[in-house]
Amino acid sequence: MYLKQIEQLVVLQKVDDEIVLLQDDLKRAPQQITELEKRRQDIEDKAEIVRDKLKYLNDQQKRLDSEIESDSARLKKSKSKMMQVGNQKEYHAMMREMDNLEKQNRGREEEKITVAEELSRQNLELSEVNGLAKELDSELSIARQSLDARLKQAEGRLTELSSRRKDAGQAVPKPILQRYEFIRSRLKNPVIVPVAAGICSGCHIAIPPQAFIELQKGIQILSCPNCQRLIYWSEHIESETPPADDAVAAE
Repeated sequence: MYLKQIEQLVVLQKVDDEIVLLQDDLKRAPQQITELEKRRQDIEDKAEIVRDKLKYLNDQQKRLDSEIESDSARLKKSKSKMMQVGNQKEYHAMMREMDNLEKQNRGREEEKITVAEELSRQNLELSEVNGLAKELDSELSIARQSLDARLKQAEGRLTELSSRRKDAGQAVPKPILQRYEFIRSRLKNPVIVPVAAGICSGCHIAIPPQAFIELQKGIQILSCPNCQRLIYWSEHIESETPPADDAVAAE
């Protein structure tokens, strides 16, 4: 009866270990989607900034074209009036005005070149950003599909494990099961650990010799006096994997 209870407690712990891993995976999986969505939003924010710059540059280009056209018309009109000038004073005044108009338009033409170069650069950047957005959209789509499959698989496995946990728990006396649940609520895994050569593999501290003798008899389930974990003699049940080294002692 003792060995059967120990075996079922070990089974119960394996089930609980897998449940914890699955629950952690279920928590982490949506975070991956959240991170991708944040990256996608960052790219969209960057694209919006570039689009704002493009709008400003296009407005600048239209303004320059309008001003150049307007001053060119004034310049043409002034040239046609040159023959009607009555004196030198008016002639020089008109020449100064024409020079100013030509100078302004030359400045605007140079500014148009600068604006056109910046427009080209911003359009290239927008194209690159849109490419990144497209790649992320594809990655998000695949990640969401994968997440749905993972969640469905994990939830199915959790249902199966819950059934196994219930079966294992029914094979253990209620007081022992309550002790197991209490220890599990206070400690990190593992809850039940083997003792080899008088050393508890949960806290790596030697148990008292008399307690080790009682443990070897295999009459009742004991706890480690130091970490309070449930313990069993390693010779009673073959251990498949070594216990965790980073387990913490009782609070």
